Amino acid sequence: MKIESGKYAVIIKRLWIGAGAALVLFVFFVFAVSVNLFYLFGQMPSLKLLENPKSDLASELYTADGKLMGKYFTQNRSPVEYEQISPNVIKALLAAEDVRFYKHSGVDFKATLSLPYYMLKGDSKGGSTISQQLAKNLFAMRGGFYAGPLYRVPGLRILIIKAKEWITAIHLERNYAKEEIVTMYLNTVEFGSNAFGIKVAAKTFFDKLPSELTVTEGATLVGIVNLPTRFNPVAHPQASKNRRNVVMAQMVKYGYLPEREFDRLKTQDIDVSRYSVENQNKGLAPYLRTVLQDVLLRWADAKGYDLYSDGLKIHTTIDSRTQRYAEETVATHMKDQQNKFFQQWGSKNPWVDKDKREIKTYIQQAVRRTPRYRGLKERYGDDEQAINRVLNAPVKMRVFTWNTPAHEKDTTMSPVDSVRYYKRFLQTGFLSMDPATGWVKAWVGGIDYKYFKYDHVRQGRRQPGSTFKPIVYATAIDNGFKPCDEVLNIPVTLDGGDGKAWTPNNFDNNFDGETMTLRQALGRSVNTIAAYLMGKVGPTRVVEMAKRLGITSPLDAVPSLALGTSDVTLYEMLGAYSTFVNGGTYTEPYFLTRIEDKYGNVLQEFPVRTYEAISEETAYLMVHMLRGSVQERGGTSMKLHSYAFGRKTEFGGKTGTTQDYADGWFIGITPGLVSGLWVGGDEPSIHFKNSTYGQGG
Repeated sequence: MKIESGKYAVIIKRLWIGAGAALVLFVFFVFAVSVNLFYLFGQMPSLKLLENPKSDLASELYTADGKLMGKYFTQNRSPVEYEQISPNVIKALLAAEDVRFYKHSGVDFKATLSLPYYMLKGDSKGGSTISQQLAKNLFAMRGGFYAGPLYRVPGLRILIIKAKEWITAIHLERNYAKEEIVTMYLNTVEFGSNAFGIKVAAKTFFDKLPSELTVTEGATLVGIVNLPTRFNPVAHPQASKNRRNVVMAQMVKYGYLPEREFDRLKTQDIDVSRYSVENQNKGLAPYLRTVLQDVLLRWADAKGYDLYSDGLKIHTTIDSRTQRYAEETVATHMKDQQNKFFQQWGSKNPWVDKDKREIKTYIQQAVRRTPRYRGLKERYGDDEQAINRVLNAPVKMRVFTWNTPAHEKDTTMSPVDSVRYYKRFLQTGFLSMDPATGWVKAWVGGIDYKYFKYDHVRQGRRQPGSTFKPIVYATAIDNGFKPCDEVLNIPVTLDGGDGKAWTPNNFDNNFDGETMTLRQALGRSVNTIAAYLMGKVGPTRVVEMAKRLGITSPLDAVPSLALGTSDVTLYEMLGAYSTFVNGGTYTEPYFLTRIEDKYGNVLQEFPVRTYEAISEETAYLMVHMLRGSVQERGGTSMKLHSYAFGRKTEFGGKTGTTQDYADGWFIGITPGLVSGLWVGGDEPSIHFKNSTYGQGG
């Protein structure tokens, strides 16, 4: 017995020596990793990074009344405070991921030692604490900057990574309170569906704030974190429900949820009826957001910020209610106009030349301008047969339509047929602004941003037709004419600028010789009198006036400019009309007020551009003239009297229609708002057949 006792003593002694050596080796290993001994292990997060860890945050765009319009991001993440997170989420997280969270200091060795047991059970539960998971989320220690030469050793690599996560977790625990660590974790973790952080996840899956999440919703989101793809409640509802119930069972086990409540909740299905993934196609004013993106990228590049990850707060002039009304009204109006357009053309193609004959090569040319064609051209070179086989092969696709509530439908058609399909749609642009401040209140750049990305407010240039006439009249008034001056409605012939005579017709081809005042002539939009004034003041002066009123597009200094034959943007025209209402002071349409950092510190404010363009008297008289379109007999805007606001508000305006009804315009003015609308086809060759529906009025 003594011998055996001696043997046991030797064994025990050797075990102690081995354990001691292992402990020393482990401590040395952790030390070596922490100091990157001989540069073999890779860098550790610096103290500066630990004190101010950086995670990608979406930059947010806000209306003037504080509503979120949209975001710019690579990872859609917006932070919240601990107090803004429902206790249901916190309890679910602790029960499922780290029930000993308030008892350890970053590393839970008890949970770590239990890892083999859970692996044998096939349970995905591991020994990583919330602090360790946060370290992994904040610092990409599995490669890149943090990788050292020993990362190439397969077995050793994972040990080094785990050691770094342990060390970093302990440092985080020293620098932050437990509540701060939980908050940071929930702000950084991925939930799938392009949702990073609890705020975006709550919005994406349940259209709620994090503070509003119920027990089942909180458990669902915590369950998703484990495997975002596998436990997505939309793609895998049963798997997500099972996982949610596992989380709630853990909540029962650790006293966070009464068992009776669990029995009631576990049978409920997950309601994802309000599920919606945020993207650039959704939210208010998507066309303006794209315009702003270009402005902001230039600003960020100059100032050293990253628009997509620095969590900037961008404030605009948009009024959320006005914008929403504008989008809804434009959609209603355009659906009606589109139906009328289809009625006029029927099965015939609407792209025609000046002789009203279909342009046979139109679709072929349009297809060749598409990115799809250019990509096929790079792939197949000059093999047009191969390109045409792909372009004419039917494929399943989702397309725009006015005939469903979502404005889209699933169908099958070839890429060529899809071009033909989309070219039949009318397009639009709408802009509304405060003439005194320049603040843009609403911006609608097209009929549907998801399917039509081109902005018709600032990007698109089209002939303004008769909406350009007020600029001619303003030039005349600036040169001594008065609204009450009388002119005969008779043919006017001028040198067209190319050596040929130019004699414009009136809309109704009527030259009755009637005497009318300039106010009556503008109200009725009489072409001959606009041409008469152009002959008196000259095209050069009209171009100069247009430039003073903010028109920057190239203008042809020819007599026909009186009828709006040079292309301009709706954005420019609104600035010009606002000058009349604003007492002669030009104020550029203004949509960006300030940019703040993620903490709310103002980085830059953007002043409005303004200058004296015309005299106050000329501006006053032009407002008086523009009111003639609704007050004078035969005025082109008389229909506005049928609307309720017309009985309460002083207003005026001007319609515009171009050759062959290719463009329909209206710009309206009130003391506090100037609004403009353009409607037309993708190109001037696409238009209404006749004046029944094709006028700006």
